[in-house]
Amino acid sequence: MAGLRVGQGVLRRKPIELIEEGAPSEQLTRTLGLWQLTAIGVGGIIGAGIFALAGAVANETAGPAVLVSFLIAGVASAAAAFSYAEFAGLIPKAGSAYTYGYAVLGELVGWFIGWDLLLEYTAIVAVVAIGISGYFNFLLGEMGAELPVWMLGAPGTGPGHQVDLIASVLCLFTAYLLTLGIKNAARFETVVVVLKVLVVLLVIVLGFFHIDSANYNPFFPYGVSGAFTGAATVFFAVFGYDAMSTAAEESKDAQRHMPKAIVYSLAISMVLYVLACLVLTGMQNYKEIDPESGFSSAFKSVGLGGVANVIAVGAIIGILTVMFTFMLGVTRVWFSMSRDGLLPRWFAKTHPTRHVPIRVTWIAGVASAVIAGFLPIGEAAELTNIGILLAFVVVCIAVIVLRYRHPELPRTFRCPGMPVVPALGVIFSVWLITFLDWQTWARFAVWFVVGLVIYFAYSYHRSELGRTEREGQPGPR
Repeated sequence: MAGLRVGQGVLRRKPIELIEEGAPSEQLTRTLGLWQLTAIGVGGIIGAGIFALAGAVANETAGPAVLVSFLIAGVASAAAAFSYAEFAGLIPKAGSAYTYGYAVLGELVGWFIGWDLLLEYTAIVAVVAIGISGYFNFLLGEMGAELPVWMLGAPGTGPGHQVDLIASVLCLFTAYLLTLGIKNAARFETVVVVLKVLVVLLVIVLGFFHIDSANYNPFFPYGVSGAFTGAATVFFAVFGYDAMSTAAEESKDAQRHMPKAIVYSLAISMVLYVLACLVLTGMQNYKEIDPESGFSSAFKSVGLGGVANVIAVGAIIGILTVMFTFMLGVTRVWFSMSRDGLLPRWFAKTHPTRHVPIRVTWIAGVASAVIAGFLPIGEAAELTNIGILLAFVVVCIAVIVLRYRHPELPRTFRCPGMPVVPALGVIFSVWLITFLDWQTWARFAVWFVVGLVIYFAYSYHRSELGRTEREGQPGPR
């Protein structure tokens, strides 16, 4: 009987109409408008993809077909984006995939998606910070300045390297920015995103006049399979709206604005990605593209070294917005899980006037700073991707289940092509997971086991939904 009760308990679902915003000390402030949300989404999507991954994938994996790689990844991401958009209009609360999974597929599924995202989002912040550090060092080198060797990278990344101090400081700065309150932080993010988009447009327009069509031949130097392999790599660059959706509880009109912001941010980003890839591989032969600073090297190759420095500045600014979006994501998922009782409610307390979860923000900031400072970018990057892809699988399955379980629920956005589109999201995500190496699976397995222990030792018994069910109350407070 005990085993049966546990089995039923882990499958308990939070009723959608009872997903509330908690006590006054556990509430967020609704201040974000449509374009602020869109800016956060674009800020999370455009960054490393253009300024780092595009060059690396073109040089090593796909050649000029890197454009196709981004299109494939974009289609896969769009299938999940439509599913997120339907949920965002239906359940405009903090937590994103964690909250959706909890409401539709049960507490245990929700727990594991939330638990995965805590690691994935934190690692992404660290990876992006390391990337910015690299561009910052490039820019200083162009100016003839040098930093002490000990602070240039994590141990093992170079002679004398002890810590990537710039990357660590950037993580802490992003955390500080988020503690100022979502309204002020979003204003900063919006301004920086506009600057980033202007830099990308500058790159596209100036680069267009230096395209040599001969550089597109051969278009598939690594075969069609190279383009597909490249898609698995650049997929890292075409999500970000999922982290933005964690801010639903801070949107003025989340039911109408969140779905639009998700679709707009992905559409804007994909157009810029495709145009940028077309310019990059047209300006320079794919074999000569610098994997670490592709656009800077491409503009140098056509005698525009000054533009290369502008691009480096743009990369620093642009990738910073990615850090903002994903740190926002990890703090809101953590906050939501704590408010639901699956993690200690101490973490769910918000600042009395700024109404942001300061405690989890600083913890996430310090954790990402440690990862960024002391792990090489390759090892840090291996902590990402798998959790995001699993979250996509859960959200795409959940949107199908809920559409047929409760077709009567009011939806401000409906995922098109039901159930084919979300099913494609599942297929694409599972397919991309197969490209991840065994070390990624090993790290995920360890994190999964740790999460399993914490859930059954603490979360299952402290769950707010479980408490209200035991006490015979109608739902969580």
